[in-house]
Amino acid sequence: MARPATGLSQLARIGFSSLTSARDLLGRLGELGWPVTPEALEEFAAAADPDEALQTLLRLGETHPAVLGAIAADPEWRGAVIRTVGVSRGLTDFLLRHPEEFGVLAEPALRVPTAPEMLRRLHEAVRAEDGFSALPEREAVSALRIAYRREVLRIVAVDTLAEDPRDVLDAVAAALSDAASAALSAALAIARAVASDPAGELPRFPRDDVRATRLAIIGMGKAGAGELNYVSDVDVIYVAEAQPESEIDNHRAIVIATRLATIVMRSISESALEPALWEVDPNLRPEGKQGALVRTLDSHLAYYERWAKSWEFQALLKHRYLAGDAELGARYHEVIDPLIWESSARENFVESVQRMRERVTANIPSEDVGFQLKLGPGGLRDIEFTVQLLQLVHGATDASVRVGGTVAALRALADAGYIGREESGEFMSDYRLLRVLEHRLQLQHMRRTHLMPREEDALRILARGSRLAASGGDLVRRWEATKQRVRQLHERLFYRPLLAAVAELSAEEARLSPAAAGARLAAIGFRDPVGALGHIAALTNGISRSAAIQRNLLPVLLRWLADGADPDYGLLAFRRLSDALGGTHWFLRMVRDSSGVAERLTRVLSGSRFIGELLDRFPEAAAWLESDDLMRPRPREALRAEVQAILSRNEQPEPASRAVLRVRRREILRLALASVLGVCDVRTVAGGLTSITEVTIEGLLDVARRGEGLDATQLEFAIIGMGRLGGGELGFGSDADVIYVYRAAALDPERAARAAGRIASEMSRLSTDARLPLDLDLDLRPEGRNGALVRSLDSYRAYYARWSLTWEAQALLRARPIAGDADLCADFTALADTVRYPTGIAETELREVRRIKARVEGERLPKGADPTRHVKLGRGSLSDVEWFTQLVQLEYAAEIPELRTTSTLDALSAAEAHGFVSTDDAEQLREAWLFASRVRSAMTLWLNRTTDVLPRDRDQLEGIARILEYPGGAAGELEQDYLRITRRSRVVFEHLFYDSVGENT
Repeated sequence: MARPATGLSQLARIGFSSLTSARDLLGRLGELGWPVTPEALEEFAAAADPDEALQTLLRLGETHPAVLGAIAADPEWRGAVIRTVGVSRGLTDFLLRHPEEFGVLAEPALRVPTAPEMLRRLHEAVRAEDGFSALPEREAVSALRIAYRREVLRIVAVDTLAEDPRDVLDAVAAALSDAASAALSAALAIARAVASDPAGELPRFPRDDVRATRLAIIGMGKAGAGELNYVSDVDVIYVAEAQPESEIDNHRAIVIATRLATIVMRSISESALEPALWEVDPNLRPEGKQGALVRTLDSHLAYYERWAKSWEFQALLKHRYLAGDAELGARYHEVIDPLIWESSARENFVESVQRMRERVTANIPSEDVGFQLKLGPGGLRDIEFTVQLLQLVHGATDASVRVGGTVAALRALADAGYIGREESGEFMSDYRLLRVLEHRLQLQHMRRTHLMPREEDALRILARGSRLAASGGDLVRRWEATKQRVRQLHERLFYRPLLAAVAELSAEEARLSPAAAGARLAAIGFRDPVGALGHIAALTNGISRSAAIQRNLLPVLLRWLADGADPDYGLLAFRRLSDALGGTHWFLRMVRDSSGVAERLTRVLSGSRFIGELLDRFPEAAAWLESDDLMRPRPREALRAEVQAILSRNEQPEPASRAVLRVRRREILRLALASVLGVCDVRTVAGGLTSITEVTIEGLLDVARRGEGLDATQLEFAIIGMGRLGGGELGFGSDADVIYVYRAAALDPERAARAAGRIASEMSRLSTDARLPLDLDLDLRPEGRNGALVRSLDSYRAYYARWSLTWEAQALLRARPIAGDADLCADFTALADTVRYPTGIAETELREVRRIKARVEGERLPKGADPTRHVKLGRGSLSDVEWFTQLVQLEYAAEIPELRTTSTLDALSAAEAHGFVSTDDAEQLREAWLFASRVRSAMTLWLNRTTDVLPRDRDQLEGIARILEYPGGAAGELEQDYLRITRRSRVVFEHLFYDSVGENT
């Protein structure tokens, strides 16, 4: 036949690599009778390696031209042959050794062979009769291996025909597992014949004794799971016993079974004329390589009950009867299976599985880590370990997830709600992709490998064979993306805190048994178990997916809620949150899957009514628990931009103010979560609370001024922060101390005063928030409660010049403009500086400060309040530290700029730096101020109301202590710490405050 009428461009498009050589070889193939028309050449495009397929056909034609001619005449047969020899050089070698086997690829209606078909054909190949092969061992072994490869050919033909090999992967892997099972069964028939052959090698046993020996071969690993590779070790365990009422006992049966097992392994694995199939690996047996090859069922049971390690139960998760005595195999499963599902209750079981996975990764040679399909990060083992751990933990109480295969387990776990359907689908898709790559790599040479190639040509062939990418480079990019996705999902699911917690549950806890649930709830700390049962029923009843997930979550959540100070309220709040968000796609999935979210959620719900009530208004804020960054204070400019956007969308004052107050509630919830969970320290939280308060006041002032229609050219208006607001040191529940100032620009004084008064009144109205009060406290204005609500700058100047008292100068030490017109803010600050930083202060005025402090302690403490427990005005608490620093500021700030700060802690540091207080004393005062600030906020977070008195009730103290990160049962420790710290602070305060500060420098 003439040279093919084709160009090099067509050969390149088809996929040939050596174009000139391919054209020459095609000419020779045409001369042997193969069609080489442009249309027929397109058949080579289906081959992973067209060059290899072409060379194989030439070799076949040169040695067996009749076989080549028969194939060439049948288009469907041609296609099957090209696909097969183009994907597997290992099978090509087999076909060229046995060219008659090409006929398998001509079988009509190619399909994956069934398990019974393969078992029958392999038994026929070794002429198994009544469990014994009728062939001599060498002949039987060759026949077995040829027959097995014939079945693999059938499987490969279906695999390579699929447009997307992932679509047939499950069927292919199951068929390979069944083929291995059939091979082991046929090998056992050979072993029985060899072991009982009177003329055979020693040791020999009477045929009746061999027949009376019951041997079951149990598959492990991928063979046991029904997901075997083309070339993989077949992990097995042997169990044996004597036939009942036979002439032999179990001891002799074990001896005979050990001989049979040895022959089975050599029939499959030892070198012979026909190459070995795969390694039969019995090392997962009890005691591994050091243990007996074959044991009785009772011996297996005794070992697993007493000595087995956690990883051995993980390995047993995939056990399955493969060959031999089916009844004994079924009894093995019946006896061993319950132990598997009890194993997760072992101490540190989850952690041991996690550490084992890490050891597997650590033992990969460094040069191979990035190329490992199976063991490396983002590889098959990540998926398998994740699935197995989830099964072992949840399968302890849920039989629906007790399945062998990885894909089947993923479906079961998703159906039961233990993982999301999206995660399950993602894992299944990635698992199939990695397995297809693994299969194609192993098919190439019929060798066990899990390493991605590094050569460009090998990657190109793999991309074509797997049909997963157009080029080797595209395949690598797709594989890298898959690895990254697998690793991220593995880390999220494999290390989820819920797993360890679920594994520690008792069976009764895990099932939420109604009969014992009430008593159990009472025992772990619920005060209203009947009410709790009602909440549980509402969350878990029904067949919805949400109810299924809740049934999985609640046993652990209840335990974590019970660790909190108020589990009853925590459960109620969780139910309300679930009612609000249970229909969303993310909430329950986040609680179940995200690291730490469930534990954090139960901690804040059972530990803070303040948070529980705000979450009821902002349920979507639960998403913040997934990230520390989401709970940190937002930048002031971002808050200001959001408020300005709200104002631009809302022209009417009521909707605008409501929206601004809603932003405030949301941001205070964010900070409350950060505070309770220890994400931010007290100063960071104070800064965040100050920022949102200032931005809120700014926004409300903009709304209030709209009604007047007066801009800064007509009327200037400013709000001055006082107290803790001015100092930037707000806590939860702190009032917002403010004073108002205005200046007439283009208005007559009388009209300006009326307009300013209306703005002040509107501020009071707009700031009203029943859900989270914003108390604009004006008591620090001139003349206190008896003074005007708002004054002009000139009025302030006149008042301070003529009537100002020392306490008013002291109050101005924390005055700081927070909203309003910039020029007016600057002018007020300049005025305040002349009052609060006097160039000289008389001793009488200093004595007045001390006198007022003593009077405050005597008159402002609530009637009957214990001065040692009042966190604001009590001994050694906030006011002591603040009054001392303010005294230093009044006396020395005029000459020391560092003291001119509205922050108590900054002023204290400046006083320390300039020698007005020793380092030790400053540390005592600083510790007391910070601790009292934390306690004051914690009381608000726990009680959901503001109080300044440390309670005596132990339950209340316990709740406050938990928020302050004390361990459970530490109410007394909190109380003692507070009393000790404030007592020491009081000693320092009395020494410094009531003596002259100057004399102590």
